[in-house]
Amino acid sequence: MLGAVCLALLLGYAYGCGQPAVPPLLGTRVVGGEDARPHSWPWQISLQYNSAGTWRHTCGGTLIDPSWVLTAAHCISSSMTYRVVLGKQVLSEDEPGSLAVGVEKIIVHEKWNSFFIINDIALIKLAEAVQESETIQPSCLPPAGLILENDYPCYITGWGRLRTNGPLPDTLQQALLPVVSYDICSQRDWWGSNVRPTMVCAGGDGVTSGCNGDSGGPLNCQREGLWEVHGIVSFGSALGCNTVKKPTVFTRVSAYIDWITEVGAPS
Repeated sequence: MLGAVCLALLLGYAYGCGQPAVPPLLGTRVVGGEDARPHSWPWQISLQYNSAGTWRHTCGGTLIDPSWVLTAAHCISSSMTYRVVLGKQVLSEDEPGSLAVGVEKIIVHEKWNSFFIINDIALIKLAEAVQESETIQPSCLPPAGLILENDYPCYITGWGRLRTNGPLPDTLQQALLPVVSYDICSQRDWWGSNVRPTMVCAGGDGVTSGCNGDSGGPLNCQREGLWEVHGIVSFGSALGCNTVKKPTVFTRVSAYIDWITEVGAPS
């Protein structure tokens, strides 16, 4: 009996939110990014659509609960059939611990505006709850309203292009993207009025950034020892993925905690 209790405690520790069983290797520089350590971002998902019988990666997303995934509204089209693939490192390989799950419903924010790219957030309810494991674990959500300070170290992860107009990588990428404060990011020579207080910027050094295919994926920030999803990849510069003073812009998750709760997902 004591052994079973100890095992339960160990499993509870290993599979809590924001506590990957395989810790990520930090300090790496998506554009200019490097291969992530396998299964070190176990909440990262691949959102895939069906095209003539073939499943294709279109966006990233974040598992926040065994039944719910957070992604960007601009990733969703009512005409598409989607599935969520979890526990992946290399998209083209049949990997132990990976899982493809159907979608029960998708909830796009009711005030999503594709012209101004406002409220770029959506929730996906999985057709069945996934079992947490070393390869599949949820990220934590940040406290409502929390704003990280300028230059706070965060990481973007995804299967987005390695450079502007470049190929899509098969292996999950990670890149260090420090937060850029709203005061700086909203300056005229940065993003100006395109950036709203409900967004968070990260990067902008002209070397590392998000790119096509990273959309919907997380801005991962560690706080008090736990990894939280602080952003959802929303948009970048039309001048190129790694343009100076044009950091990747994310939907700020802490601005939408009440909405996440209202639509029924755990927060």
